[in-house]
Amino acid sequence: MNPHTSAHSYSTRRPARTGDQRGFTLIEILIALVVLSIGLLGLAGLQANSLKNNNSAYQRTQASLLANEMLDRIRANRQGLDANAYDSIDSTSTSDPGCITSGCTPAQMAQYDADNWATRLANLLPAGRGRVSGAGADSVFTITVMWDDERTGATGTNCSGDSSVDLTCFTLSSRP
Repeated sequence: MNPHTSAHSYSTRRPARTGDQRGFTLIEILIALVVLSIGLLGLAGLQANSLKNNNSAYQRTQASLLANEMLDRIRANRQGLDANAYDSIDSTSTSDPGCITSGCTPAQMAQYDADNWATRLANLLPAGRGRVSGAGADSVFTITVMWDDERTGATGTNCSGDSSVDLTCFTLSSRP
């Protein structure tokens, strides 16, 4: 017998206990994936909502620019304004007078302005349309730009705020 060994040898290795766990179990991994998936779905929803609101803000900016554009057109044609050519414009009933190349009278220029504005409304805004109302050079003109912001198919022009029935409205009132 070796003098350095005793009759009873003890192992320095600990026996594995059945309660010890090393690493993750499949259940823990699946739960982590479910939690991560729910978080990612929430982020995707926020992204979609952000895109929708960004588009709505863009359309409102376009409406503001188009309303101011029409006001500038009215101011630029003082003779047409004095002749009451801008007093009542509805973008759904305009036509091009065809005088731009040959020269327009102030009334024809007002008609051209209305038709060009109507075309821009329709091209830049979904279901875009507009109205101008006033009563001569000394009155306050109201320019209303309407569009289907929610894309619900609304066609009403009462500006009620109910997007399922009426178009979204931007109104600008000013003295030219």
